[in-house]
Amino acid sequence: MPIRALAEMTWEEVRDVDRGRAVVLLPVGAMEAHGPHLPLATDVIIAEAMARECARLLADGGDTVLLLPALWATHAGFATAFPGTLTVRPDTVRAVVSELAGSLALHGFGTLAIANAHLDPGHLASLRAAAEAAPPGLVIAFVDLTRRAAAERLTDEFRTGACHAGRFEGSVVLAEARGLVREETARRLAPNPSSLSDAIRRGATTFREAGGERAYFGWPADATADEGRETVRTLGALLAEAVADARGDP
Repeated sequence: MPIRALAEMTWEEVRDVDRGRAVVLLPVGAMEAHGPHLPLATDVIIAEAMARECARLLADGGDTVLLLPALWATHAGFATAFPGTLTVRPDTVRAVVSELAGSLALHGFGTLAIANAHLDPGHLASLRAAAEAAPPGLVIAFVDLTRRAAAERLTDEFRTGACHAGRFEGSVVLAEARGLVREETARRLAPNPSSLSDAIRRGATTFREAGGERAYFGWPADATADEGRETVRTLGALLAEAVADARGDP
């Protein structure tokens, strides 16, 4: 079945889609600091790759899939102090996603899937709240990568919690947008094994409080495009499975 960009379609083309069975994919990320070697749009790049892989899997299974443009204005509280980071309130994120879902439901769409790899706690809480309050007639599929069932299928670095702008994210950007990676800089960066997840449990609210003075955690020098491609496959599969669960598919 086809994969189409919703923004490139006419309204009459959308009218003629079987909207009740179509899956609309929304990549969500942040514009925030990712060390001295990765672009501000790293989370958006990962979310878009996750959405495309999920779309491929769903289309192979017979679904019509429509891709939305990425939502990049979200909460990025941990990185606020770093120039270039743009952040909005968590309530704003929840409201925007909820209202987008309401618009889709108004036009008879049955499924919205959120592709997300931005792990700021306030941001995740916003997406969870929006997913739990889906409008009548629409189901929202969302994978929280911080939950054990998802994290166990991702990389060793990801499971340490030291995975912001490190090997995990750097590998995906190498695979998807290599020209945006400052590779020489990345190779010179020392590992930063400070666990963001542990720091959050201790009450940290910024990257610096968590031990990320240059806004990176993990092992950035070890990133590879091969690992990135494998990670994208896993992220897409996780979201495709979430779609099946949300719809109650066998």
